[in-house]
Amino acid sequence: MRTHTKMRSHCLALLIIGAAGAVVGCGGDDFENEPRPPAAVTLTGVIQDVGVTVSPNNRGAGPFVITISNQTKEAHTVTLEGDSVEETVGPVQPQDTATIQATLEPGSYEVRAGSPRAVPKAIPAAELTIGQPRDSSSDQLLLP
Repeated sequence: MRTHTKMRSHCLALLIIGAAGAVVGCGGDDFENEPRPPAAVTLTGVIQDVGVTVSPNNRGAGPFVITISNQTKEAHTVTLEGDSVEETVGPVQPQDTATIQATLEPGSYEVRAGSPRAVPKAIPAAELTIGQPRDSSSDQLLLP
């Protein structure tokens, strides 16, 4: 009988401790539920002798991941430049890719391919037009 009573006492004690922990874990009103930033948009681009192309070239402001493939025979640095940002990556070897991650504000941006040596003709840059901020990603599932 005593073992059964002891066991019941231990279970009751654990139940009370668990309930107290749940009440304490609720916290107060100090937590502000801020909306999440927009989900990152992936843009893809290519460097060719005729120019740099990025697609899509117009989106709303927020975080971006830009992956550029070098389809030329020369290594190039890739530069994303605008009013609020200047990011450079590279040199990107022929048939290789590079990635630039940036949060872009509304405005116009250029994606340029540069070469470490002088070239007779510069590769034309791609233009990005970034509009008004995108909506929060708070209602999107399966995001990190």
